[in-house]
Amino acid sequence: MASAKLNAPSSRWIRGGSSLNRRFAFRTEIPRAATIRAGSYTEELLQTAKSIASPGRGILAIDESNATCGKRLASIGLDNTEANRQAYRQLLLTTSGLGEYISGAILFEETLYQSTIDGTKFVDCLRGENIVPGIKVDKDNGLVPIVEPEILLDGDHAIERTLEVAENVWAEVFFYLAQNNVVFEGILLKPSMVTPGAEHKEKASPETIAKYTLTMLKRRVPPAVPGIMFLSGGQSEVEATLNLNAMNQSPNPWHVSFSYARALQNTVLKTWKGQPENVETAQKALLIRAKANSMAQLGRYSAEGENEEAKKGMFQKGYTY
Repeated sequence: MASAKLNAPSSRWIRGGSSLNRRFAFRTEIPRAATIRAGSYTEELLQTAKSIASPGRGILAIDESNATCGKRLASIGLDNTEANRQAYRQLLLTTSGLGEYISGAILFEETLYQSTIDGTKFVDCLRGENIVPGIKVDKDNGLVPIVEPEILLDGDHAIERTLEVAENVWAEVFFYLAQNNVVFEGILLKPSMVTPGAEHKEKASPETIAKYTLTMLKRRVPPAVPGIMFLSGGQSEVEATLNLNAMNQSPNPWHVSFSYARALQNTVLKTWKGQPENVETAQKALLIRAKANSMAQLGRYSAEGENEEAKKGMFQKGYTY
């Protein structure tokens, strides 16, 4: 599993006459990475996509750079050392039962070579839970099962403007995917939800976000694509889950699920606090969040009983990964 990413502040897409800055278009940035030669990887791609897009399951995104991981560690008073990064990743990737709710995990390159304290490779921990391990970007083999053009929440624009921009972005994305002979049945999409800008005066309900997001998808995404794995983009843990749940209240032509980072990890990190004695409790917190999003993928989530920490927004202006 690999991921090709295309993101920019919404000021690049929202303001001005053009909704998609050419500097970020697939024409100049993605073709070499996205090209899939007919017959060379097709069966592998189809099987990988099918495995990840399975009912009630989604993706755990832990592909943050070491610098970004360091910022998260700093939020709980830890230094950005490889030992601390290893300890946090071990907490996440050795959570027993995680595979019931998580089908894939996107990893940062360093994680591929790390092991538990008893010597078990992290990728083997994932495989033991029937979770497909992947890396953020694979430019060597031409495999790009996950395509991610992110429209950030920055700005005060209305949801209608986000819809307009998202439609233009995705029209161009699929044009260049087709130009490069990408097998639609072998990819997964990781889009932003269609929401108002973070600074917009009116907050949209989950039902409204679901309506606009599904409208965009139905207008732009072929039903041949097996899965839509939404990113949370700075929404609170509960918001991201509520919005996903709203999108699964009626049948969709694709598996509509999640590929969350902060929206799965925030409470976990705050619970752990870098203390070994908190690992078990933090892993339980991860399972709670993973199960909540599993239920949302099935359209059965209820926010009843959610704690206050999970309701806190995580938007950061100009956020980088």
